[in-house]
Amino acid sequence: MKLNINNKLIDVDVRPDEFLLETLRKLGYLSVKEGCQSSSCGVCGVLLDEKIILSCTYLTLRAEGRKITTLEGVRERSQYLVDFLAEEGADQCGYCAPGLIMAVMSLENEIDNPTEEEIYHYLDGNLCRCTGYKGQIRAIKKYLDLKSTRSEVI
Repeated sequence: MKLNINNKLIDVDVRPDEFLLETLRKLGYLSVKEGCQSSSCGVCGVLLDEKIILSCTYLTLRAEGRKITTLEGVRERSQYLVDFLAEEGADQCGYCAPGLIMAVMSLENEIDNPTEEEIYHYLDGNLCRCTGYKGQIRAIKKYLDLKSTRSEVI
């Protein structure tokens, strides 16, 4: 089958019961982390047609013909958010960061100028065991504020 990953068509052989997390890691997309394997922690988040999905429970076969985006595909765009996360001390072990960043990218794609409540609601399910969430929320708000003050898309 062919998968469109980060705007590249890739031929891949997968088992019928293979989940997208396993396929992506097998192909070298190591930003996609394995956590709970039950769609509970958010570390395996990737974009599918610009919306967040949890790849640990999403069958790879269902992704054929759709656009898959991993953190490797939005590296430049995500750098601003990474800088704000570091500035707010919300980057300690970094294990949850790729899934959190992909969730914020999806939030940006779906909601213009989200409220704090919408941010909390949207990020529900992204677990962080190191920093808590206050620093992450401050960083996300600064990132979204920066975006709204710039004329070009970041």
